[in-house]
Amino acid sequence: MPQMAPMNWLILLIIFMIIFMMFNVLNYFSFKYPVKKNFNKKLSSKLNWKW
Repeated sequence: MPQMAPMNWLILLIIFMIIFMMFNVLNYFSFKYPVKKNFNKKLSSKLNWKW
């Protein structure tokens, strides 16, 4: 029936949106940053300038 075609397009759009959102969420949460373990302290050298 042609009268039901818009409903089928709407369901198809909703399914694609759900798949797109699941893909984005899985990509966002599956990425892991490398753990930075060494913390370098800045060495401050005090220089006495003699002008």
